Amino acid sequence: MSYGYSGNILKVNLTTGEIGEEKLSEEIMRKYMGGKGLVYHYLKDSVDKDTDPFSEENPLYFMTGLVSGIPTGGTSRMVLGAKSPITGGFGISESGGFIAPELKKAGWDGIIFEGKSEKPVYLLIKDEEVKIKDASHLWGKGNGEVNDIIKEENNDKSIKLSQIGQGGENQVNYACVINDLKHACGRNGMGAVMGSKKLKAVAVKGTKGINFKDEDKVKEISRWYAKHQKDHPSAKGLHLYGTAGGVESLDKSGMLPTRNFRHGSFEKAKEISGQTMADTILTQRGGCYGCPVRCKRVVEVNNDKINVDSKFGGPEYETIGAMGSMCGIGNLDVIAKANEMCNDLGLDTISTGVSISFAMECYERGIIDKTDTEGIELNFGNEEALLKLIKDISEKKGLGKILSQGVKKSAEIFGNGSEEFAMQVKGQELPMHEPRGKVGVGLGYSVSPTGADHMQAAHDTRITEEGPLMEKARIIGLEKPVDPMKYGENKAEYYSIMEKWWSFLNMVGMCDFIPEPTGSMPMDKFMELIKASSGWDVTPEECMEVGERGITAARIANYNLGIDESHEKLPERLYQPLENGALEGVSLDKDKFKEMKEYYYSKLGWDKSGYPTQETLNRLGL
Repeated sequence: MSYGYSGNILKVNLTTGEIGEEKLSEEIMRKYMGGKGLVYHYLKDSVDKDTDPFSEENPLYFMTGLVSGIPTGGTSRMVLGAKSPITGGFGISESGGFIAPELKKAGWDGIIFEGKSEKPVYLLIKDEEVKIKDASHLWGKGNGEVNDIIKEENNDKSIKLSQIGQGGENQVNYACVINDLKHACGRNGMGAVMGSKKLKAVAVKGTKGINFKDEDKVKEISRWYAKHQKDHPSAKGLHLYGTAGGVESLDKSGMLPTRNFRHGSFEKAKEISGQTMADTILTQRGGCYGCPVRCKRVVEVNNDKINVDSKFGGPEYETIGAMGSMCGIGNLDVIAKANEMCNDLGLDTISTGVSISFAMECYERGIIDKTDTEGIELNFGNEEALLKLIKDISEKKGLGKILSQGVKKSAEIFGNGSEEFAMQVKGQELPMHEPRGKVGVGLGYSVSPTGADHMQAAHDTRITEEGPLMEKARIIGLEKPVDPMKYGENKAEYYSIMEKWWSFLNMVGMCDFIPEPTGSMPMDKFMELIKASSGWDVTPEECMEVGERGITAARIANYNLGIDESHEKLPERLYQPLENGALEGVSLDKDKFKEMKEYYYSKLGWDKSGYPTQETLNRLGL
C-alpha cells in the first residue's frame, strides 16, 4: 500500500475520447518523487526533435509531487510538462494554489493528455468519475467568466480549475495555464500546448483525501510550523509584502531590471513596491492550500480610469518588474490591471512584459515605427500602449502577432541589431533578476533546461557570509559562502548544490520559499514530514541525489530534442555595462563566465560538451 500518493496516473486520449489509468510503481516514485521527474519519466519516449509542440504527438502532463496536498506550508505545487513551443525543448511550468492537492484528494497523482480534440472540451474529475465535456460555449471567453460558468454548470463552487484564456486558444508561444484565476503555471508555453489540444480547462473535485502513513505526526508538524513560521524573518516578510517586498532593495543595489535591462535602477521604484501596494490597493493576503505564510497579493482598484477585480489576485514581483520598471511604468494601478488582463487572457506576465519592453526599445531606436504600431507612440512609460499590446498579443493582432512569438523570433523579424537586446535564452524571456549583480543567476539562466528561469536555485545574494544560513546550507553540502559578483569554481559549486536542492523541491512538490537553508521550515522537520506522509526514511543526501537526477534527466531530454551547449548563450546586452544605478558600468565577463560554466559541468559529472558522462548516468540510474 502506498502512502502520501495513490500510485494512479489518469490517462486521457483527446483524439479518441478514451479514459484510462496507469499505475505508478513505488520504485519510480521514489526515484523521481513526482513533479518534473515524472514529466521526464513519461516524456522521454514520447517526443523527439521533429515533434511539433502543437501536434497531437506532443503529450501534456499534469504532475503532483510526493508532498503535494499535505496541509502545511508550501505543499501545494503542481508541475505541467510538454515539449515547449517557446524553446523547442524540455518544457515544464510550476504553480502553487489548490489544484494539486485537489487532484490528489480525488485519487490521482497526475494526468497524461494525449492526442487532440476536434472541438473544444474540458475535463471534469470527481474522484474516480472522469468525463470529457463539451466546451464549445466556453471557447473565446476569458478565464474569469469560464471559471464561473463551469462551477455553475456543475452546481459546485468548490471545484478547482486549471484553465486557458484566449492566449492559449490562439497558441501564443508563451501562453500560460491559470489555476483558480490567481495562480499561474506561467512559463514555457504550456497554455499554448493545452490550447492546441482544444482543452479549455481541467475541473477537479476530490473528496477521498490523502492516505498518510502517520496522520497524527503530519498534523503535529503542520501545527508546529503554523505557529513557528510567524517569527521567521523570511516568512514574515513574505506575509507582509509578498515577493514585491524586494523592489526597493533591488533598486538601491542596482539590480532592478529597467527599460529592457539597460538600467539597474528605476526612478519610480518606490511607487510600485510591495510596501506601497500594502498601503494602497492591497485588500487581502491570500495563500496556497494549507500554507500559513500567505504571501499572495489580492488587490482591488476602482477609480475613473481603471477597475481591477480582486478575484484575479494581484501582481507579484516578477509582474511588477516585467510590466513596471521594464516598460518604464510607475503606476501600480496600471500594473495591477496588466496582471488582471494576463490572468484572464492566460499570458505569462514575464514573457509578455519583456516582449513589450523589447518592442518599446525597438520603437525608440527607430527599428519599428508608427506604421508597425497602428499609430501608437510606443515609448517607455506609455500606459495605454502596454494594456493595448497585452490584448493584441492574446489575439495575435497587428504588432501583437509578432510579439506573440517571443522576443527571439521577433528579433529575427525586426533585425537591425535587435538580436543583441532580445532578452532571452533558448527562446524564453529573462525573468526580473539582474545577472550583472548576481553572476550565479546568469549561470542559471544559461544552463537551465527550460530557458531563462529564476527558480532553478537560490540566488547568490542569499548566502554571502558565515552565519546561521551558512550553517544550515552545510547540511546539503555547501562548504563556504559566495560573493554575488564573483565567478570561478566556488560559484559553480554553490550553484550546482543549490540547484540540486531546488530541483528536489520541484520534484517533491514543495515551494522553494519554505524549507531551509533559505526558508522557514527546519530541515529535520521537513524530513520528518516526508516520513510521516510516505513512510520513507529520507535523508538530505537522498534528496540531493533525487534533485541531481532531475537536472541530469532534463539535460538528456534536451539533447535528444536538439538543445545542447550551443544554445546556452546569454543576451549580448549582459556583456555590456549597466547605464545607471549602483552597478553602473558593470558588465559580465565572457571568458570568466565560460570558465565558470565548465566548472559547473564538472560539478555535475558532465563532460566538456555539457553531456553527462556514462559514470554519472550509471550512478543516477539513467
